[in-house]
Amino acid sequence: MMIKQSKIDTSILIVEDDPAIRNSIHEFIGMAGYKSFETSSAEEALEILKTNTIHLVITDIRLPGMNGLELTDLIKNSYDTDVIVMTAYIGDYSYEEAISKGASDFVSKPIRFEELLLRLRRVLRERNITKERALMLARLQDLAITDGLTKLYNSRYFYKQLDSEVNRAKRYNHPLTLLFMDIDYFKRYNDTYGHLEGDKVLFSIGKIIKSCLRKMDTAYRYGGEEFTVILPETNRGEVMTVAKRIKDAMENEKFSPQSEKSISITISIGATEYCPDERISTLVQRADKAMYLSKQRGRNQISTLFSDECP
Repeated sequence: MMIKQSKIDTSILIVEDDPAIRNSIHEFIGMAGYKSFETSSAEEALEILKTNTIHLVITDIRLPGMNGLELTDLIKNSYDTDVIVMTAYIGDYSYEEAISKGASDFVSKPIRFEELLLRLRRVLRERNITKERALMLARLQDLAITDGLTKLYNSRYFYKQLDSEVNRAKRYNHPLTLLFMDIDYFKRYNDTYGHLEGDKVLFSIGKIIKSCLRKMDTAYRYGGEEFTVILPETNRGEVMTVAKRIKDAMENEKFSPQSEKSISITISIGATEYCPDERISTLVQRADKAMYLSKQRGRNQISTLFSDECP
């Protein structure tokens, strides 16, 4: 994904106490096609930043009150904004000092406008590249933990998240429950109507499961036609309410793999609760076993298995 930000959508703030220099830079930047704000002090600049989206600040170092390096430090700690600093006192300030405060570039006075424009464009270009890279990495991370068909989390992320939730449950002594689910007779459905229709069922089930959960709950495609849900701060009675809500929603959903043919699909559900100090593998195996109890009892059922060692 490429980020294409037009010049007119790019806002630049000029902070310079000399009105002649400030107005000249403001005029030049406007002629180059950018939108700009101007102010004579760091304090006023911070007020502008509070109420406007500023992509780049060009600031003199010597200002009345707070100086430009202090302003740069504050900007980089509080805003998603790049900074170019400028000064006529090269002997008093170094490039390294400006960069250490977070500045993206350093320009000496007297200002050569063509040079300033080149540096401004470079900083904005690098800003866009950084944002593109961050978006790409975020997308890759999302793909790494998400099942492409159902849009639920995948089994690899399930174990990572379950470990985190178990640690939280132990730390705060809160209940933690787990659901395992399997689509009934899904192989028969696939064999009869084809895998494309089967994929439609899997996609719909992903949506149904998510619609039945709270924000703190997380759902996963465990593999094939199996799904699992982690329910933090949910006790034995509450997990049955969630399981029944999912089961009923599935029964009410209608699929049409062939014209003028409406089919209901059911799921078998197993529920269990984390028992303090037990291994995660034991918890998962118990939830899986509870699900198969529902299969053995005729499918389209909810079965529970709780450890005898849990209170």
